[in-house]
Amino acid sequence: MERELALEIVRVTELAALSAAQWMGRGDKNQADGAATTAMRTMFDSVSVRGTVVIGEGEMDEAPMLYIGEQVGNGQGPEVDIAVDPLEGTELVAKGLNNALAVIAMADKGCLLHAPDMYMQKLAVGPALAGKLRLDDPLETTLRKAADYLGKPLSNITVMILDRERHQDHIRTLRQVGVRIKLLSDGDVAGAMAPALSESGIDLYVGSGGAPEGVLAAAALRCLGGELLGRLMPSNAEELERCRQMGMSDPLKLLTMDDMIGREDVFFAATGITPGEFLGGVQYSGNQRAETHSIVMRAKTRTVRFIRSIHYLPSKPLLGEL
Repeated sequence: MERELALEIVRVTELAALSAAQWMGRGDKNQADGAATTAMRTMFDSVSVRGTVVIGEGEMDEAPMLYIGEQVGNGQGPEVDIAVDPLEGTELVAKGLNNALAVIAMADKGCLLHAPDMYMQKLAVGPALAGKLRLDDPLETTLRKAADYLGKPLSNITVMILDRERHQDHIRTLRQVGVRIKLLSDGDVAGAMAPALSESGIDLYVGSGGAPEGVLAAAALRCLGGELLGRLMPSNAEELERCRQMGMSDPLKLLTMDDMIGREDVFFAATGITPGEFLGGVQYSGNQRAETHSIVMRAKTRTVRFIRSIHYLPSKPLLGEL
């Protein structure tokens, strides 16, 4: 893949963020998600790739656009797999809360895991712990190993986890061991990325979240030198069969980074919709301008760019068409 694609895909996340931000705090998550999805799909027409959506808004009969299997791009350039979440954190935007993102990952064709829409058990770490922990260890063992590798007392280890009823046993263990806990209301991709961002102060991300979000986070962590380990959590025979139909002979196997995003190059881009852990949200000014804050990364070079953009809204006719 050409390096110029990094800046092309961030233009796509920027327009999705600008579109979704118009619905911030209005209590309508579906309108926000629809605006982001339409903007992202429309902007893809200007990107020089022959892309196939492998993680998107659902199956063809569930989503009008950015559905799994849809062809995107202008039909020129390399063949690539595309994973998108036009609005990661629909409730966050609807309620005006932090950490909503517009997200894209792109890799060579055949590299991204076609992840079903179900829960995935996850363990995400930064570069200092990459390759050193096991998903199957008891949580207390994982915490003690992490503390030893990082040279910290357990009381100085900070763990991020989604604030969900299903995580109450994990949260109880974390408190019994004595680590610091940062509960996350939503924003699974940003949460899994946090351990690889030194400014976040997070050492590990644990628990379960969406499998598609796991693949997106794995792409980001490959660029940042971190690691995500996962395992799908099908809840019934129908979901097990769904995994097999998608080519997974062993739906319960441990998923490594190579399983989720391959071994080749990968790009990742995200634009903040509402303020978050590492990106600012969309800010509108009174002179028909809006400011966005994005991150765009490439695994091959481990280049991480933070981009602050000022947009003159009248020059973006697509916003008026959404």
